[in-house]
Amino acid sequence: MATHGTDSVAGRIADAVDGLTDLWTLAAAEASVRLSPHQLRALHALEAEPGANLTMLADRLDAGLPTVSRLCDRLEAAGLLLRDAAPHTRREIQLSLTAHGRDVLAEVAELRARALTKVVHAMAPDERAALERGLRAFASAQRYGPAAEGG
Repeated sequence: MATHGTDSVAGRIADAVDGLTDLWTLAAAEASVRLSPHQLRALHALEAEPGANLTMLADRLDAGLPTVSRLCDRLEAAGLLLRDAAPHTRREIQLSLTAHGRDVLAEVAELRARALTKVVHAMAPDERAALERGLRAFASAQRYGPAAEGG
């Protein structure tokens, strides 16, 4: 049955994602500032939405306000984020990355890219080409749905 083959492929993709997650976590651990995956997600969210408030960040992280507030306390203490009064209302706190926070994110991105490059470099050229085609097809199917029914 086609579903069994699809389930098998989905399982291999899940295994690959686990491997990629491990690779990225290990690479991030080599950064000058050690951050948990949750802290990194918060920094990435603030990089994507500068000036976000605690509620927006909590929504983005799918976490409670007290948890996100404590997370921001730690990031602020590490010099990675700033809390300022929002320009439109002083009752609201606006969050933004510091220059150090942006530098740490850039460092983590570089370490992760290097680690991934090593793995991809170890693949044969035809395997790299097949991986690239597969990733493009995956992204397209995720974005737009399968190209044809049953395929």
